[in-house]
Amino acid sequence: METKYWVVDKTVENSGSYPQLAEAAQLLKEKQTVAFPTETVYGLGADATSDEAVDKIFKAKGRPSDNPLIVHIAEEKQLEELAEEIPETAKVLMKAFWPGPLTLVVKVKKGALSEKVTAGLDTVGIRMPRHPVALALIRMSGLPIAAPSANRSGKPSPTLARHVREDLAGKIAGIVDGGETGVGVESTVLDVTAKVPVILRPGGVTKEQLEERIGKVRLDPGLKGTGARPKAPGMKYTHYAPNAPVYLVDGSAAFMQQMIDAHRKKGEVTGAIVTEETSGEIRADVVAVCGRRSSLETVARHLYDTLRSFDAQKVDVIFSEIFPREGIGRAIMNRLEKAAGHRYVKEKDVQ
Repeated sequence: METKYWVVDKTVENSGSYPQLAEAAQLLKEKQTVAFPTETVYGLGADATSDEAVDKIFKAKGRPSDNPLIVHIAEEKQLEELAEEIPETAKVLMKAFWPGPLTLVVKVKKGALSEKVTAGLDTVGIRMPRHPVALALIRMSGLPIAAPSANRSGKPSPTLARHVREDLAGKIAGIVDGGETGVGVESTVLDVTAKVPVILRPGGVTKEQLEERIGKVRLDPGLKGTGARPKAPGMKYTHYAPNAPVYLVDGSAAFMQQMIDAHRKKGEVTGAIVTEETSGEIRADVVAVCGRRSSLETVARHLYDTLRSFDAQKVDVIFSEIFPREGIGRAIMNRLEKAAGHRYVKEKDVQ
């Protein structure tokens, strides 16, 4: 399959100035798949009302079909067309965080979407992205767009168009290049059908920000990888993983260096994910600086690009710093634990 490619200047505020999107929107109308930028990561979009179109997402990604998809909209009236009801909690959060990196899980209106989007559930996750190119493309297509991350299933999500090309060129109809994404990790997924709203996936809107608006919010136990049937993307399967195994280091920089040295002695090519603050203390074959510990937003922004960088370097093993589970750090650790398959090495266990 030929994959068409369009470069769009996202700094142009007038969506009418995106002539490159006309062909991309037409492909969506023709039930084809098109990757496009959002403020979180690049999404692989298709008509959310069409089984044929949604099937092409699963095929291109190699994604399990029991993993539900998030639907992207550009107008609030689209939500009314897709949701059986809109809880008051959802309305408060929409006013505060839409457009933005927050997905709301609501009861789906019967027949409004392909059942392949919902994986047979009676709920669906919907969000309105905060990216001018994404919003313009959705409006021009006139469709609700199902869009998981635009990568091969299990690999780090794409934050640059070249990441999409590396994974999906020849497998999808088109790629819209809108530059680097902003947040760097996916949207927060919040189930507002429960009496106490439940975070199914931490992301760009933090638990603390949500609770400032609506009070108590719970974390789903399935985030620990124990859920039998995923209600949201990223709950059940290994995700975000580079080719080499990742180990999360719960300990000092000196302890991380000890682990690295032990593997280098065995002849392995070692990689390390570190912050600017600790980069001078770590000596590995490949040292990747993911951001600043003093500003975890920078870590979130560069996390996936950092994970992807090790594949080109052909490392055998990767060790990573860990981060506080508060604010955006909760989303960072969720992604790192998925990438590592929950593998930890703890300094206190080897002393």
